[in-house]
Amino acid sequence: MSTEQTTATTKSAGHVIVDTLEAHGVKRIYSVPGESYLDVLDGLHHSAIENVICRHEGGAAYMAEADGKMNSVPGIAMVTRGPGAANAHVGLHTAWQDSTAMVLFVGLIPFEHRGKEAFQEFDPQMWFESGAKRVMTLDHAARASEIVAEAMFAATSGRPGPVIVGLHEDIIKEQISPELHPNIPVATGGMTVEDWKALNEALQGSDKPLFITGGNDWTTEGAEALTAWLEEHHIPAAAEWRTEGTVPFTSPSYVGPIGYGRPKPTYDLLEETDLIVFVGTVPGDVVTDGFKVRQNWDKKNFLVTIDPSLRGRSGPVSHQIVAKPDVFVRDLVRMDLAVKESWKEWTSRMRGEQERFAALPSAEPAEGQARMDTLMANLVRSLPEDAMITLGAGEHTNWAHRYFPTNSYASMVSARNGSMGYSVPSAVAASLNHPGRRVVTIAGDGEFLMNGQELATAAQYGATPLVVVMDNQEYGTIRTHQERDYPNRVSGTQLKNPDFAKMAEAFGGFGVRVEQDADVPAAVEAATQAIDEDGTFALVHLIVDQRVKAY
Repeated sequence: MSTEQTTATTKSAGHVIVDTLEAHGVKRIYSVPGESYLDVLDGLHHSAIENVICRHEGGAAYMAEADGKMNSVPGIAMVTRGPGAANAHVGLHTAWQDSTAMVLFVGLIPFEHRGKEAFQEFDPQMWFESGAKRVMTLDHAARASEIVAEAMFAATSGRPGPVIVGLHEDIIKEQISPELHPNIPVATGGMTVEDWKALNEALQGSDKPLFITGGNDWTTEGAEALTAWLEEHHIPAAAEWRTEGTVPFTSPSYVGPIGYGRPKPTYDLLEETDLIVFVGTVPGDVVTDGFKVRQNWDKKNFLVTIDPSLRGRSGPVSHQIVAKPDVFVRDLVRMDLAVKESWKEWTSRMRGEQERFAALPSAEPAEGQARMDTLMANLVRSLPEDAMITLGAGEHTNWAHRYFPTNSYASMVSARNGSMGYSVPSAVAASLNHPGRRVVTIAGDGEFLMNGQELATAAQYGATPLVVVMDNQEYGTIRTHQERDYPNRVSGTQLKNPDFAKMAEAFGGFGVRVEQDADVPAAVEAATQAIDEDGTFALVHLIVDQRVKAY
């Protein structure tokens, strides 16, 4: 180790930044290197933190965002100034709209070069302040550990979200005390006596109560405790769009997803129920179908969120409980209510609707073109209990919403801001976080090419996701809107694609191209076998007809 970075009594600020991240429990960061933060990279050389080198800053930011969804510690990405920071912005928007704790470190020009339009100079505050919880710049080396601790706190306190930390390349080389700033504790809220009484009274007065779970601020223990309480009391729970698994897919209390393209039974739920308890989320535009459903202020809605501003909320608010989900559940499970027959009937009916909706189609192939129904039927039957699914954006995701058995938190990791290109990076992050688990991602053909290059990252670090590319030669969601608003005038939505299976092989994984439905079962079996026996990622390139939807 060079004496430039460390002496007997000091360390460089860049090394102290790494030490502080390690002290906060960071196990892995995602980066694209740059000369602007070389001292931090040098600090990572001897650190226990794994540095996952990505192929594009957008992929690195998506991986960090997905990491933040799966862990209690913020996801960490590191990129360089100017173009690198611009490329990472897509992951920040995802973290902002999905309420994900994430910290993006951005290398900056030398401190004394500011304001001279130096090479790749930009103003972090001007670029990021509208889409981040805080934008911080390390101007004084001695504050390095303090700034990192503050950033980690800001990302996790209140409603979680992204934080930016700018690092001037000369400042991080300065020698400072190696003493680390203590971790800053995060307030978690909780039910007051009045909250408890109000919710208890509302539940006792309800004949058709409904819980809606969402957000990323859960733990497995909290999700399991809520599920047990709901099942004991015969109360149903739906999942906010792309957050399935908090209440397991197999639970008698789980009644389906609510979001874009929702199945009709859960759409009707919002108007029929006489009490909704939102936990970890709020009734935003996706849940309420564009601020149209459940807008009557006579409706009863209890909102459980640590964000007192209720940002993104629509419609009536009967009562807000300021608490993180786990703390709310800790107090909720002490509430012993007499179970009503109306609850049993209501939950049983809606659970029956969900079971019919999620019943797998036949695994036997049909004649002709490959079909997603056949793939899902064969795939789901082969999945272990703890399988995970990651998703980007597009109509292809609806097959997972309908059929994939999400049985724990967080077994679905997805981009709720509709961000394309998220599927492969999030699958890589999930596989690295959970080695040995079956991680599946379903990508559309349009989405896959946005960050498919991160399969190289998967190969380099031993990630083993199963990637399904549903190739219908179009941007399907946009085509659906186009047919609705401009029927029979197809423009700007059609695609001509390469052989994705050969791409997977070129990146060092297993690939199989499937055009006929008869070949689907063997392709699924071969892909899973490659993962289990060869320890590689696998890709199934499924060529399907256009305009075929999951529901």
